[in-house]
Amino acid sequence: MKFVELGLAGIVVAMPAIPTFAHHSFAIFDAETTVTLEGTIKEFRWANPHSRILMTVSNAQGQSKQWAIELGGPSALAREGWLPKTLTPGMKIQAVIHPLRDGTPGGQLMAVTFPDGTTRSLYGAERPSLLREINVEKR
Repeated sequence: MKFVELGLAGIVVAMPAIPTFAHHSFAIFDAETTVTLEGTIKEFRWANPHSRILMTVSNAQGQSKQWAIELGGPSALAREGWLPKTLTPGMKIQAVIHPLRDGTPGGQLMAVTFPDGTTRSLYGAERPSLLREINVEKR
């Protein structure tokens, strides 16, 4: 019986060493709404757990605002053909996002149109109809 108790105690002690795969909720984004932004890349952070675009967007009055746009992690982006230099500072893009629910300037990237007119979604072949769903077309 002592052997079983010792084994159980060992498992309990080792449990915190097992990595967990927790993830935050996407409830902070309004998945029912899409917003199209046109602006300039300030920074593209290729980082875990989520990469991020910092983008400067000007409104109709010419006032600039910085938007923080979340993407997947580097491994997921790489599977979709992204590289750390896919977006570079100064690049002008169009981004389609699900905005943050609280109204702050930010959101979750759904698709991006590059200066040459090519468009890429974050879902690649998994969701080929996404671009039609959010009214973004290849130029």
